Amino acid sequence: MKKVLATIYLIIAFFIVYFLQANFFSWFTIGGIKPNLFIIFVLFIGLFAGRKMGTIFGLILGLYLDLLLGRTIGISGVLLAIIGMLGEYLDKNFSKESRFTIMLMVVICTVIYELGGYLFNIVRLGIPLEIFSFMKILFVEIIYNILIIVIIYPIIRKLGYALENVFKTKNILTRYF
Repeated sequence: MKKVLATIYLIIAFFIVYFLQANFFSWFTIGGIKPNLFIIFVLFIGLFAGRKMGTIFGLILGLYLDLLLGRTIGISGVLLAIIGMLGEYLDKNFSKESRFTIMLMVVICTVIYELGGYLFNIVRLGIPLEIFSFMKILFVEIIYNILIIVIIYPIIRKLGYALENVFKTKNILTRYF
């Protein structure tokens, strides 16, 4: 029952994140570049709820975003699913206690997401390779995502450990002989 409620809360949180991404952060752009809250959200799920939940949420939310935004269906889903899987790998190899390591995880995931999307667009659409403009967009988005992590890290940590208690509990039955 706890997992169902936590999943419902995550779905509601997705719609809040979508509202913030679509409406609130459209007012605060630098050169038309907004932060990507979906990367932070899926990484959060992958870190604290595990690989299975991170992958499922990344795939479903990415497909939903592709349908909603009218992009090529599947590319955001695949990239966000990779970030969800990467979340558990980063959880096992790095500490979630430090704000700095969370910022590094967000930087890694932002680079993977943007690079994957850019390479897909080069191959599919045949657009010319423009390294400088891509690096500028990537740099501004990374700075934005880092600033958001700095601001909301206490909330991420508190909610993350509550989510971890629901999804990553180890039920150990002891026997007395």
